[in-house]
Amino acid sequence: MFFERIKELRTSLSMNQVEFGRKIHVTKQCVSNWENGNIQPSIDMLIKICTTFHVNADSLLGLEDKR
Repeated sequence: MFFERIKELRTSLSMNQVEFGRKIHVTKQCVSNWENGNIQPSIDMLIKICTTFHVNADSLLGLEDKR
């Protein structure tokens, strides 16, 4: 779920993986791994993504749909 939503967020901002990564100080490879479901970000990184791009964690984690 997260991997789909992080890619949706990035593409909605018209950013490539490099630009997205630079904004939150991670590599393109890290963003790629998230989007491919290979790894998940730490809680601290999730908070950073949410605050940087003004989204809530519930939406990124797919919890909003379950309410």
